[in-house]
Amino acid sequence: MPRQRGFLDAGASPASSSHHPKRVRKYSTGRPELDHLISDLLDRAGGSPHQDLLQEMMVTVLRLRDERVGRGNLKIINTALKELRYSSKVFSPYRDIHKVAIFGSARTPRTDPSYQQAKAFAREIVRQGWMVITGGASGIMGAGNEGAGPEKSFGMNIRLPFEQEANPIMAKDPKLINFKYFFTRKLIFLKESDATVLFPGGFGTHDEGFETLTLVQTGKTEPRPIICIDPPGSKYWKEWRHFIQKALLEQGMIDREDLDLVEFTHDVGEAVRLVTGFYRNFHSLRFVGEELVIRMQRPLDPQTLDRLNREFKDFVSDGKIRIPEGPLSEEENEPHTHRLARIVFEFNRRDFSRLRKMIDVINQG
Repeated sequence: MPRQRGFLDAGASPASSSHHPKRVRKYSTGRPELDHLISDLLDRAGGSPHQDLLQEMMVTVLRLRDERVGRGNLKIINTALKELRYSSKVFSPYRDIHKVAIFGSARTPRTDPSYQQAKAFAREIVRQGWMVITGGASGIMGAGNEGAGPEKSFGMNIRLPFEQEANPIMAKDPKLINFKYFFTRKLIFLKESDATVLFPGGFGTHDEGFETLTLVQTGKTEPRPIICIDPPGSKYWKEWRHFIQKALLEQGMIDREDLDLVEFTHDVGEAVRLVTGFYRNFHSLRFVGEELVIRMQRPLDPQTLDRLNREFKDFVSDGKIRIPEGPLSEEENEPHTHRLARIVFEFNRRDFSRLRKMIDVINQG
């Protein structure tokens, strides 16, 4: 079942226009003759079901010219767009397959227990029908690609002057992508994956972990399993969690529920179950105006629906959690979701950590 991955718009979306109609200023060059030429060029190229977005992108290019943006900034924008386009092309044939992003130190030797864990985890998750995305380099990244094998692996290499050559599994694979910028690489890691698994690592590992936590906590990306795993006897993630509790939670910088966004284990089998179990029933979600639509593989029974209304009424802004008769009209542009079951409610757009707990209950039903 294909899933439309991407970042959530926790504000009003174009799909909500029928609920809250308002005048929207057309995004244009300000010169009708140029707007017509852009539209005509796209028509001559064969048109597109997404012609409105393509036209806006071309308008942006002309605006960059009109605003006399400097060459240095143009080079950044140009490279970023190229990297995003190419990445989308590489991932497109595999869009209907779940993928897990694996992070960890590039300096971890093959003899390290964490290396063996990462290799075993990748091997087991692939047996469950998933694919693996790593940074494509050595250490934990090489272990993930080795365990998954080249056919089930992606490599997202970053060009650095040190320690980031592609590992032998991915070096000549067409699913290896070389990035110049970390920000485009991080965006693709999140956009194309359905779960995040963190092994012991350095600044980069923590950067990716905190980025993922921040985006899930704020609702900028869909909820997902986030797993921290280290070998039995290791205190790596235990000490990290202690820091989070003492320095962040106890000083009121995060909520208690935010700790529930991440799970900890020493066991590869449990890590695999935590990742796959998150999609046992939950499929995806989408905002439609003020309402949140949660889509599921199977419909909820009345008892589970009652439980949701009792336990999670604190973040339902108005009314109750309900089961619609079918897809909302605004979901017509996602035909791959039409057969899925749904619940709909007005979400307060704040308690995304609590929303993560609701998904756990949905998966139990």
